[in-house]
Amino acid sequence: MTRAPDPNAHHHSPASVGVAGVVKRFGAVQALGGVSLDFPAGEVTALMGENGAGKSTLLKILTGDHQPTEGHIVVNGERVELDSPAKARAAGIRIIPQEPEIIPHISVAENVYAGSLPRRRGRLFDRAELRRRITADVERLGFAGVLDPDLLGSQLTPAQRQLVEIMRALTGDTETRLIAFDEPTSSLSEHEVDALFALIRRLRDQGIAVVYVSHRMQEIFQLADRIAVLRDGTLAGVQGASTTDEGELVRLMVGRDLSTMFSRERVTPGRLVLDVQELTTDDVTGIDLRVHAGEVVGLAGLIGAGRSELALALAGDLPVHSGTVTLDGRRLRSGRPGEAIRAGLGLAPEERKEQALFLHRSIRDNTSTVILDRLRRFRFVRRGAERQIAQEYVDRLRVRTPSIEHAMRKLSGGNQQKVVLARWLARKPKVLILDEPTRGIDVGAKAEIYRIIADLAEEGVALLVISSELPELLGLADRVVVMQGGRVTGELGRDEATEESILALAMADDIVSANASGATS
Repeated sequence: MTRAPDPNAHHHSPASVGVAGVVKRFGAVQALGGVSLDFPAGEVTALMGENGAGKSTLLKILTGDHQPTEGHIVVNGERVELDSPAKARAAGIRIIPQEPEIIPHISVAENVYAGSLPRRRGRLFDRAELRRRITADVERLGFAGVLDPDLLGSQLTPAQRQLVEIMRALTGDTETRLIAFDEPTSSLSEHEVDALFALIRRLRDQGIAVVYVSHRMQEIFQLADRIAVLRDGTLAGVQGASTTDEGELVRLMVGRDLSTMFSRERVTPGRLVLDVQELTTDDVTGIDLRVHAGEVVGLAGLIGAGRSELALALAGDLPVHSGTVTLDGRRLRSGRPGEAIRAGLGLAPEERKEQALFLHRSIRDNTSTVILDRLRRFRFVRRGAERQIAQEYVDRLRVRTPSIEHAMRKLSGGNQQKVVLARWLARKPKVLILDEPTRGIDVGAKAEIYRIIADLAEEGVALLVISSELPELLGLADRVVVMQGGRVTGELGRDEATEESILALAMADDIVSANASGATS
């Protein structure tokens, strides 16, 4: 497909940037082991790999933040030394960080040109020139109407903060050869993601080399021309996006097939542990649901189906208007989270950072938070016992951390999720509800969380797993309950559940849902 030139584009020569034989060691740890990779001009190269595979280290070498231990960077076929971020910028290499660095008390315009504000008469900056420059750049980049140059940094949405970083990267005296995006969509809405992708395609069409780092397969296939996969600091392979598939990328990332991740044996369910009858809240109506000991029940449905709201109601976090929740023969009262926990119910919510974790506290604090009643002697917490339990579950769940005193915010998403699970395992729950347990987690960590789920089921825990990833539900669940519009529209046994049959129930209209719920109750 021939791409039309962009009349608004700065002129860009088709230059490529690359790394040749790059090795990076931090003390005894080798983060990169001889990576040679080219980023061609006018193409989007997706960079994939598990957490710790070396993606961030490679980006930091390209942007001058780290120096290679061996090997070198190549720009336009020539070897270059980028021993500082300023040198990388002068070479036309830019990165849009995951967390944009915005100065809160100055305007968008001043944030964009921070460090290079137009001056007049010595120290005063030229507001008229700043206005002219920002207006021209906002227009050229297609941000008019989306980004108000007069807004303060503190007033910006996550998407606008990112646009400011992109404008910083694409303005200035040197032409942009390569621009890298590190997990850029983690805090964006669907509409904002579409706008970002349109911009990335426009940059590509201007002849810029784009590097795109993401765990999200769907985005990668939507956007990338080619996909480079790192594994354990080495280049596992480079694939054309149109000639590969998810299965092949997973094999390159983890060195094994995805199907081996779902290795659950068939189980004979034990006693009835969770019995929900005719449950109605503000968000769900007439829910009947049963989960037995040692059973994994999947809860499927489209966004807005009411799955997370049901989970919060079961955990006592949302009020129940009618119906009953019985846990191992004990009826739970509405709106009493402490009672649900004492009865043996645990919930790992979807928004782990906002709803489950104390990010500035240690792993030890986060693990022990629901077992403090068991750790107290008189009014004091037995710190030795607390440390022992935290260490036991950090070891058991293979949480990658220097110590249990490490702050939660410094862990990767997969390791944070494992600490949420460690907290509930320490409580030894009878029922564990996992809401999107692998969202935003790399493939290797997913495999470990699936192993933990299988182990818990084997130990007799009743599990309710909410997931929007249908292959995940089909691999994990003994049966799948489907919701739509706050109601259960049907239930599928392991043998009859397919992606098509789940989606049909998830998109069922009200007549079908009335029939299906009558048939399955």
